[in-house]
Amino acid sequence: MSDPASQLSLLFAAVVALSFAVKLWLASRQVRHVAQHRDTVPAAFADVVPLAAHRKAADYTLARARLGVLGTAFGTAVLLGWTLLGGLDALNVAVRDALQPAWGDLGYQLALLAAFTLIASLLDLPFDLYHTFVLEQRFGFNRMTWRLYLADAAKSLLLSALIGLPLAALVLWIMGASGGLWWLWAWVVWVGFQLLVLVLYPTLIAPLFNRFEPLADETLKARVQALMTRCGFAAKGLFVMDGSRRSAHGNAYFTGLGAAKRVVFFDTLLAKLTPGEVEAVLAHELGHYKRRHVLQRMVLVFAVSLAALALLGWLAAQPWFYVGLGVEPNLGAPNDALALLLFALALPPATFLLAPLVATLSRRHEFEADAYACAQADGRDLANALLKLHQDNASTLTPDPVYVRFYYSHPPASERLAALAAQAR
Repeated sequence: MSDPASQLSLLFAAVVALSFAVKLWLASRQVRHVAQHRDTVPAAFADVVPLAAHRKAADYTLARARLGVLGTAFGTAVLLGWTLLGGLDALNVAVRDALQPAWGDLGYQLALLAAFTLIASLLDLPFDLYHTFVLEQRFGFNRMTWRLYLADAAKSLLLSALIGLPLAALVLWIMGASGGLWWLWAWVVWVGFQLLVLVLYPTLIAPLFNRFEPLADETLKARVQALMTRCGFAAKGLFVMDGSRRSAHGNAYFTGLGAAKRVVFFDTLLAKLTPGEVEAVLAHELGHYKRRHVLQRMVLVFAVSLAALALLGWLAAQPWFYVGLGVEPNLGAPNDALALLLFALALPPATFLLAPLVATLSRRHEFEADAYACAQADGRDLANALLKLHQDNASTLTPDPVYVRFYYSHPPASERLAALAAQAR
């Protein structure tokens, strides 16, 4: 097995096996570590976290981790089924033979992308349903009704068709009409689309799924506006989102770009925190903007996507790329949709071991945002808010350290609160 296709098949199988083994190892460490510390509240939290709340967080973490193991095993099997076992090849042949003569090259390729997306979504559906209506329900977080779940699914499907299909058609057209540098023009289109979504999402897309009402608490509104004025941040409005319709989890975030920026509070967050704590949480989010974390992440994502598309531009012209991943390339039809799908399937396991680098950068940004919040608001309020959110969201206080370094985008509570305490001295 010395030809490039066979070498790619072996390499891909090895990479998938390695990523699967590492995920299982990390999950087993997390389960073991959390279970071992389930019955003892860490000394730093002994006076403020009840043992019952600590046990609930441990049980919630363990339940999610075990479901994650099943999802990982199933996802790995599906990945191999799509690729080396010939699933995508069979789907491509069926769609091509049935539709290409009547629908043409572009119609067949769009149908292939749509069919793959639909099947992949249906395969993931049991896990999503179990997570929402069993796991989240068991721990008192789910407030989603079947009617709302089906309405969200219908809206998402419609949006995917109205937005995704035209965008995919444009990319496929670029791939077929722009020669060897198609990837550069496709990247320009993708960047433009991402920026457009940032502008349109707050006012056109998000309201399809949630209600957004202006912040009615005048005292809190004045406090938040004073904070934003001190920080030199301008937003188009302060809104409260009905997050309680779907979940008991709380959050706050900024959305939009440029003049379309707005501040959004979950109603569940406002119900749990004092005005000072809300101000401190918002100051933390402002810290991400003031420290240019948002801009840095956008630039990083755009740079990585450019490199990825350049790589795809080269791979798409290599017959062994298709054969090595279990697909016979088309002879009488374009292979552009096949190339996009194969690349999307192969990229996650190939880049999995880079996850700790991204997580490390994200945790550093969180510490910097906390420091900014302490300078603009009361650090004690931020510490109290973080502790409340950890308890209300049933976030474990005793995660496995290696698991944290690999996956956690936010520092664990113990590290964040220790850092906040050090700044208050």
